[in-house]
Amino acid sequence: MMSDSLAELRAKINAFVHERDWEQFHSPKNLAMAMIVEAAELVEHFQWDTLEDSYQLTPEKREQVSHELADTFVYLLRIAEVLKIDLLHAANAKILLSAKKYPVDKARGSNAKYTKYQEK
Repeated sequence: MMSDSLAELRAKINAFVHERDWEQFHSPKNLAMAMIVEAAELVEHFQWDTLEDSYQLTPEKREQVSHELADTFVYLLRIAEVLKIDLLHAANAKILLSAKKYPVDKARGSNAKYTKYQEK
């Protein structure tokens, strides 16, 4: 059965972990390291691609990329669960902070770090 919400997915992951008695291994340190390993596996799929190639995924490569994204996402959810961080709240708060750092009139069309155009 597919999860339709973040809360349902978190509950499903928590049950999966609990059934296997894996909580003992899920320290923030271990989960962060596992997430980075999965993110590195994601990067491998694009390592030698051109910019254009990175948009044109074969069905097989799209499935492999989706698996790596899912692994990374699951570990991210587990870290948040273990540390009792509400990811939706954190993401919304971070967007507000980023909006202050990157005002539209200065950031539009630029990939410069905010420190390059901040008023002094």
